[in-house]
Amino acid sequence: MTDAIRAESVTVAGNGGDEIEAYLAQPLAEGPFGAVVVIHHFPGYDEETKEITRKFADHGYLALCPNLYSREAPGAAPDEAAAVVRAQGGVPDDQLVGDVDGAATFLKGLPSSNGKVGTIGYCSGGRQSFLAACRLTVDAAVDCYGAFVVVGAPEGSPLRAGPVSHLAAHLSCPLLGLFGAEDHNPSPEQTAELEAILTAHHKTFEFHTFEGAGHAFFATNRANYRPEAAGAGWSGIWDFFGRHLSAAPGRA
Repeated sequence: MTDAIRAESVTVAGNGGDEIEAYLAQPLAEGPFGAVVVIHHFPGYDEETKEITRKFADHGYLALCPNLYSREAPGAAPDEAAAVVRAQGGVPDDQLVGDVDGAATFLKGLPSSNGKVGTIGYCSGGRQSFLAACRLTVDAAVDCYGAFVVVGAPEGSPLRAGPVSHLAAHLSCPLLGLFGAEDHNPSPEQTAELEAILTAHHKTFEFHTFEGAGHAFFATNRANYRPEAAGAGWSGIWDFFGRHLSAAPGRA
């Protein structure tokens, strides 16, 4: 076993067969490995998200972060691309689902894949992780403080996003939700509402809300960062994906 990884930019087939940029990180070992589609936040396909993608490879997962802004701002810096997409109200839901599907297909096609794939997203990516898990068949999904799941984006928001909790009946896999008690998008009341909806549909899920943490508490480069909550959140992610992605299909 080696702790070495390889990380590089690749091209994958996204929604409608469009070629989009993506960042791939994988362990340099035989495997087989579970895989994770990392869905970047609204600020874009940035260095912090690539660092998270490498972190999954460090922990023995194949990881791929598709650049959701490839079409709108090819080759642009993350903040410039995010500004272009923000002016357009964000990435359309159908396009997002197609891009995640393409990323999952790419990962499952790698020689070292065990055939299992999960999704994880932060902020807008948390909502999109939930959305993808309801529209696609995946093995596990993590929603890190995904806003606008049970309520739509308010008037004046740069993100035009409607609620997606009505899709909960179609959730294809176990869901892990990680939230901050001081967050407003989503608020504890909203996460409680989503919990009630998932319970009514008899879905497998676990939610954790961290005291003293608000939105973006995983973001090490922002004032919102809360080391204790982030550390506990990462521990929960490793446990969750370890249970649902590590075994090969058809094995315990």
